[in-house]
Amino acid sequence: MIYTVTFNPSLDYYVQVNNIKSGMVNRTVSERLAVGGKGLNVSLALKELGDETLALGFVAGFTGKAILDKVTALGLNHNFIQVAGQSRINVKIKSNNETDINGTGAEVCENDVNKLVRKLKGLLKEGDWLIVSGSVPSSLGENTYANLFKRLKNIKGVNLVVDACGKLLTETLKYNPFLIKPNIYEMCEIFGLNAIPDIEGIYACARKLQEWGARNVIVSMGSAGAAMVTESRQAIYVRAARGQLVNSVGAGDSMIAGFIHEYLKSGNYFSALNFATAAGSACAFTKNLANKAQIEYVESLML
Repeated sequence: MIYTVTFNPSLDYYVQVNNIKSGMVNRTVSERLAVGGKGLNVSLALKELGDETLALGFVAGFTGKAILDKVTALGLNHNFIQVAGQSRINVKIKSNNETDINGTGAEVCENDVNKLVRKLKGLLKEGDWLIVSGSVPSSLGENTYANLFKRLKNIKGVNLVVDACGKLLTETLKYNPFLIKPNIYEMCEIFGLNAIPDIEGIYACARKLQEWGARNVIVSMGSAGAAMVTESRQAIYVRAARGQLVNSVGAGDSMIAGFIHEYLKSGNYFSALNFATAAGSACAFTKNLANKAQIEYVESLML
């Protein structure tokens, strides 16, 4: 079973505004409302690819209810914990460029995390996958994911996957996650780089993350593709397909889903990275998360 954990899910309010002007009243051309949160996106993408998944995490208030209503309508298996406050609303403004305004989220306390730990201990078994990704509410600290893994470390043979920023990611590396996926800017932030390195520099940074404990490292680079170093010491680069950017939200989450889907099927790192890159690109070329046919079409362009 593949489990995803979203500490900070959201309702994402997308608005299209032509030639937005700061400090003035602007009128939308179109609007739509979707569920958000990186773990939820991973689960939705995995479901579309035919993989069994269970989405876990925290929801609160009327926005939390709306999130659950939407994922239920999408047919996604979920088991969220109700907490205090309100789940966040993120505003995604599409105009001359993309502007995101992300909320802070619900009030998740340690007792809520304890409930999640108990739930996971009752679910996880050897061979399962546990994916934690995205931000955490401001009520929790940068060691949240690391503490979660620490409390689950007695469950042997679980494949851990982390997609997060800064210390939220690096603090987990001591628990040897199977896969981490920083994007190129997150990687530069981790190592204090002022400029994006060349491919050999990217491999060097990824290997340093391996030295800190990660087993496999993917560095996503948007339209420039993706680089990976594997636990078998392979260094792999895949070019992204060319296309028009429509919506970058969920592209990284689709990469993770695509990688796990293909890796479980083939056990091959290159084909998994290739399919992951196709999944990320296909998502970027559509308004919503890409469907399987769209991903396979984009992959065909990369061959």
